[in-house]
Amino acid sequence: MIREAILLAGGQGTRLKQVVHDLPKSMAPIIGRPFLEYQLDYLDKWSIKRAIISVGYKKETIISHFGEKYKSIEIVYAVEDEPLGTGGAVMNAFQFVEGPAAFIFNGDTYLDINLKRVNDFRWIKETDVVIVLRFEDDTSRFGSVTFDGSGRITGFIEKQENSGEGYINGGAYLINKGYLEKFDLPGKYSLERDFFMNYFEQEEFYAMRCFSYFRDIGIPEDYLKAQDEFRTLIF
Repeated sequence: MIREAILLAGGQGTRLKQVVHDLPKSMAPIIGRPFLEYQLDYLDKWSIKRAIISVGYKKETIISHFGEKYKSIEIVYAVEDEPLGTGGAVMNAFQFVEGPAAFIFNGDTYLDINLKRVNDFRWIKETDVVIVLRFEDDTSRFGSVTFDGSGRITGFIEKQENSGEGYINGGAYLINKGYLEKFDLPGKYSLERDFFMNYFEQEEFYAMRCFSYFRDIGIPEDYLKAQDEFRTLIF
């Protein structure tokens, strides 16, 4: 079982400015606690022992709050001196990963997936990349992801109104260390758009599907929903 995780917590949360002021998006308060605390509680539940937190905007807020340890999790910080995009942030954080692979989570997304199943799925498929997909009745806000009978990803569909049900990118991945270095990628890039969407045909990315609880707090409407929903989270 992989015991390390990367948390992408460097975002400003521009769309949340009207409800969350002067805080990194991952520190947006949910029922009086930073969103990032809930993510770390989840990782602790699955016995993750080391978290590499990618920080940028107002990084001191995160570092001073968590320090070097949270519960049983050692915390290391991968600092972005300038915004690197999700892809650049992941590559920057991987230099601190000690094991063969790491779970990766967006800093504004909570997905209650079984990490042991994701880990086992990676071994079964013998893949370098697992993308966790979450079923949604309405994919219009997120876009959707298609896959074949083996679970190999076959396409990414852009956001569009009235797009109906399907599977969305849940903002959670398991990627082998060193894998991204094989490609001619810039220092700043989007993992989703510049890598996944450009390389899925030549590479074998596999979809781990789930119906688990999911909440993206990236817009005010969904952030406010989290204030009620998180009261029932159990660790």
